[in-house]
Amino acid sequence: MRVLVVEDEAPMAEALRNGLEAEGFAVDVALDGEEGLWLARENVYDAIVLDVMLPKVNGYVVCRTLRDEENWTPIVMLTAKDGELDEAEGLDTGADDFVTKPFSFVVLVARLRAVMRRRTTERPVQLSAGDLILDPAEGRAWRGDTALDLTAREFSILQYLLSRVGEVVSKTDVVSNVWDFAFDGSPNIVEVYVSSLRKKIDTPFDRQSIETVRGHGYRLARGGG
Repeated sequence: MRVLVVEDEAPMAEALRNGLEAEGFAVDVALDGEEGLWLARENVYDAIVLDVMLPKVNGYVVCRTLRDEENWTPIVMLTAKDGELDEAEGLDTGADDFVTKPFSFVVLVARLRAVMRRRTTERPVQLSAGDLILDPAEGRAWRGDTALDLTAREFSILQYLLSRVGEVVSKTDVVSNVWDFAFDGSPNIVEVYVSSLRKKIDTPFDRQSIETVRGHGYRLARGGG
């Protein structure tokens, strides 16, 4: 799941990035409203965390502009303490929810997952291939009756493969959908994670669900291997 954080306080933005990545999200960060608007237009996100008070373009304008452009990515706004007017205006401009500063990170993650669950018109609540099942909202995956113990990155890669089940995806495709916008490493890192995934979702069950398509990338079998 890919999230855009638009927050002008650099320490807060970095803390949100680190926390959300630990929860399995790929995170891009913008430090002002203008950059946030540009990123939201150029990339596909599962949700946006949007501060109200931003340099260049404030959060209300960013939210209203995206909605006017029919961009319906779920938006959770960060509002000031006791900011009832901020909350009201944020909802009026098209935000899906709000969290008041200072906030509990656990609550923010719960709100993000909740707004993403409500926007399920383009994706099923659960992704599956045979008896291999993943629940994005709950952060759980299992093979048959066995829960899979996946790292956050492994979970995100499996989610992407399941969202494109039966299709060949390149290493670059995986990186662009699972790693954040600033990642500048080699796409070959995907090989390491796919190897690790196979040891958890295939080997113990005598399956071969992730196929290597030489010269092109990977394909997750429709039947789950």
